Amino acid sequence: MTAYRPGPRRTLGPYGPRDDAPHDDAPRATAGRPDPRRPALAPARTGGAAGNERLTAATGAVLLVLFAAEGFTILSIHQLITVHFFLGMLLIGPVLLKAAAVCYRFVRYYTGAAEYRRKGPPAPLLRVLGPVVLGTSLGVLGTGVMLAVDESAEGPWLFLHKACFVLWFGAMTVHVLAYVWRVPGLIGADLAVHPGARILAGRPARWLLLAASILAGLVIALTTLHLAVPWGGSGHL
Repeated sequence: MTAYRPGPRRTLGPYGPRDDAPHDDAPRATAGRPDPRRPALAPARTGGAAGNERLTAATGAVLLVLFAAEGFTILSIHQLITVHFFLGMLLIGPVLLKAAAVCYRFVRYYTGAAEYRRKGPPAPLLRVLGPVVLGTSLGVLGTGVMLAVDESAEGPWLFLHKACFVLWFGAMTVHVLAYVWRVPGLIGADLAVHPGARILAGRPARWLLLAASILAGLVIALTTLHLAVPWGGSGHL
């Protein structure tokens, strides 16, 4: 008869329910043989779920600053329309990077990747708000691009742009309040250089991805700045 071994236990983690490794009194695995009960180490090249979390946090911090600046231009939109266009196009790169990181975590979790299952999903409210935040973020940027290309306020794009912004603002407020307190610690841990600091695998790749997304957004913003002219912009900063 095969000895019974308990499976993973379902506990409450910082993001909601998660699978923990089982605990029992059986002897440890012998040398040279992996212990099936011990959590697998993060992938050597990417940092695994922890690396994904840090990339998401760093990208979110950049987006928070850029969206705050974009919101400020709304207070005097006619005078700052060129800056509004520039920041809107600049946001495209980091928004797409964060969307990719979040969707990757979603796929890995629901396809049963052990490390992502241990990390657990977001809390129920944040799980519901996640698609809303992502959809409205893409909606705000997408309708903004269509306005720039259409060069007219007579179509539906201006109304859709304003509607997406209102929905985005409400969902994003809850999203930011839920996560912002964790962001400094995650970014600080990934930037730590003091002796004895644990460097998570994949750190150079994470920061290169973030830098590349900002650079891509900057290229898009500079090459499309002339589209602000029909809206009263100068076409240059």
